[in-house]
Amino acid sequence: MKYRLFVLFLACFSFLPARIEAASWPGFRGPTADGHAPATKVPLFWSATSGIRWKVPVAGKAWSSPVVEGDRVFVTTGVITGEMMSLEARAYQLSDGKEVWKQTVFEKPAGGIHQKNSHASPTPVLSDGRLYVHFGHDGTAALDATDGTILWTQASLTYSPVHGNGGSPVVHQGRLIFSCDGEKDPFVAALDTASGKVLWKTPRAVEVSRTFSFSTPLIIEVDGLAQAVIPGSGAVVAYDPNDGREIWRFRYAEGYSVVPQPLYHDGMIYVCSGFNRAILFAIKADGRGDVTDTHLVWSDDKAVPKESSPIIVDDLIYLNDDKGILSCFVAATGEELYRERLEGQGGYSASPVYAGGHLFFHNGSGITTVIKPGRSFSKVAENSLGEPGLSSFAVVPDGFIMRSEDHLIRIGE
Repeated sequence: MKYRLFVLFLACFSFLPARIEAASWPGFRGPTADGHAPATKVPLFWSATSGIRWKVPVAGKAWSSPVVEGDRVFVTTGVITGEMMSLEARAYQLSDGKEVWKQTVFEKPAGGIHQKNSHASPTPVLSDGRLYVHFGHDGTAALDATDGTILWTQASLTYSPVHGNGGSPVVHQGRLIFSCDGEKDPFVAALDTASGKVLWKTPRAVEVSRTFSFSTPLIIEVDGLAQAVIPGSGAVVAYDPNDGREIWRFRYAEGYSVVPQPLYHDGMIYVCSGFNRAILFAIKADGRGDVTDTHLVWSDDKAVPKESSPIIVDDLIYLNDDKGILSCFVAATGEELYRERLEGQGGYSASPVYAGGHLFFHNGSGITTVIKPGRSFSKVAENSLGEPGLSSFAVVPDGFIMRSEDHLIRIGE
């Protein structure tokens, strides 16, 4: 009798579905918007021929980052045919990279962009079973993440771009928030995630000669109240995400084409001021009105990134400039601990990630330098995929998903 029960148990077990892999990297810089995935067990070493679980071609060009939820990986892309472009979203299986669905969201004439940009540079965001895709001035949409069905589109927030699109959206309490910093009259806006209706639109109201920028908002909480901190040309501004009301601003003169997403740590905002000379500012986030003269804690103007976002681990802030100079400071005081050059040719546009106790810095030629965090420089590895790309990594429990110029790649055994 015991033997029969055992055989029955094995028979039932053999018909159970295979374990479905689950992961969560729902937007630009991950679930906490700071590049952190500390609980993962990611590889430290790989190459173009080893440590790659799967690699699949993706049509078109995009510098948006992949996003992941459950057993799916999602990307956006821009496919150009003649003078027209198709702005698309695609879903792939996390386990093997097999395409699950693809959806054309917009079809438009292919306008001019900077040679380093793409028509699909903003990273999409996942929330409550929906994939929100944003193509800057070309429009925004919500898709059913299960099958790619378009739930709504919004293309009324028009503006004249400079160099194309870039800044990614964020979701906060039923609002999809993003910046629209174009050639003139820059503004920030929020859409209703349920319908795509414009809930608020707030002018930047900053006097600068170059109004275009490409930064991603950061949602923080100060004294129990939410703030949407959104850098732009000439200033970083904190808005009430509910109605777009300005809470505070910190001016940085003529800084423009601001790309890095800010960081929030121990009551301070860390923001990079963009071109032509990038400056890192550490600003207390508890102010009201213009806080330029009252809330600056420290700043630094040497080897500050114009594209890559900084990252904080424990009490230290790390930032790599576009040429690959890595700097490390005490976050609270600005004390400089070291500056070292990361190896490899190709500019640094991707934002670093912290996973499995290590920092990963990926450059435009496909080389990732692995660093052990600490008060002194400690390089662990240097890995080359052999494929160029400007996208930032998405982190999954045992590795990374990255987008090269031609492929979607899962790094990991």
